[in-house]
Amino acid sequence: MIKIFTLETFLSDSTHKSTIFSPAQINFLKSNAYTKISRGKPKFFIKCLVRGKEIRLTPEEAVRQMFIRKLIDDYGYSTAQMAVEHPIHFGREIKRADIVIFEPNNPTVEYIIVEVKKPKLKDGEEQLKSYCNATLTPIGVWTNGEKIFFYHRIYKDKNYFEDIPDIPRANQKLKDILCERRTIDDLIKEDKLLRENKTLSDLICELENEILAHSGVDVFEEVFKLIYTKLYDEMMSIRDKNRFLEFWNYGESDLQFKETIQQLFDKAKKKWSGIFADEDKIKLKPSHLAICVSSLQNVKLFNSNLDVIDDTFEYLMSKLQKGEKGQFFTPRYVIDMCVRMLNPKINETMIDTAAGSCGFPVHTMFYVWKNISNPQDCEDYVGSNIFAIDFDEKTICVTKIIGE
Repeated sequence: MIKIFTLETFLSDSTHKSTIFSPAQINFLKSNAYTKISRGKPKFFIKCLVRGKEIRLTPEEAVRQMFIRKLIDDYGYSTAQMAVEHPIHFGREIKRADIVIFEPNNPTVEYIIVEVKKPKLKDGEEQLKSYCNATLTPIGVWTNGEKIFFYHRIYKDKNYFEDIPDIPRANQKLKDILCERRTIDDLIKEDKLLRENKTLSDLICELENEILAHSGVDVFEEVFKLIYTKLYDEMMSIRDKNRFLEFWNYGESDLQFKETIQQLFDKAKKKWSGIFADEDKIKLKPSHLAICVSSLQNVKLFNSNLDVIDDTFEYLMSKLQKGEKGQFFTPRYVIDMCVRMLNPKINETMIDTAAGSCGFPVHTMFYVWKNISNPQDCEDYVGSNIFAIDFDEKTICVTKIIGE
């Protein structure tokens, strides 16, 4: 009995997919897969590009073979520079990495590790990073054939990784990728929250556990400064789509990078006065700052209903004083429902006497704006009809930023 190989059917019941691959890479798999009787039943096989021997096809193997083809076609790597099922030593235990690319001039030193075993991001990411840490490999890639993520292991902190947009081609170096400038359109495409299904508070919690808890600074103050600075950077790039983002680690030294971020922070203070004092500085150590920015740089803060920022400040405020002063943040979906029920009009005034991070005033503003076409009328409406009061200085600072 001869089975006809159809990739769509082959992957239909699997969490491995083929959407990241080109038609040529998919056709390579289709044209090279063949049927063979194994234990009395027809099974699909393929000759491995790296090992040169016959391998039974599974959804994982299909993705691996297409990715090897991708490394050859799109990145210019040769199979002589690769290994599959490469042993990774954890003491007496040995695990095997799916694909390894070795350094060009040192065929025994791992340069890039690719994992396709775990079809879920969290599991695959953890396994990949453990392999990179065990071998001191600087670059890791995780994919299930549908999504793909690239990571750079930061040498000064072997347990921390930053996202990078791609891996170097065979004729490039890692610094070429790190130095590549980004615009707001690149940020929209690479938005980490959408790609990894995380929240900004998740990322800040990770940073707090790994970096900020041992930094000797006020976590709220320093994260607030970074978000404030990043919002300014995004706003300037939204206004000028050709402008390069400055809140991005392009491979400068830690000291140089801190100077860059401090200068951006100073510009934000001039634009949005009254939130920070003129003499305020970013207090994070250069190495800690570089890691924090690398984690936050490809997160897009500006969105249609401010839920990214609100979720973050609710998390930060709760760490400081939630409950101590009776402060509780109303969920955005509750705010939306209340505003729709009240159905505010352009000639009506609203005031929130316990505004918190200004959820009710901002959503009222958005709701009324839907029926206003003139930008000046929008500005006049907010200036004359929207009011907010709160007794907490830190919350007021948050509200001022959101109001801008």
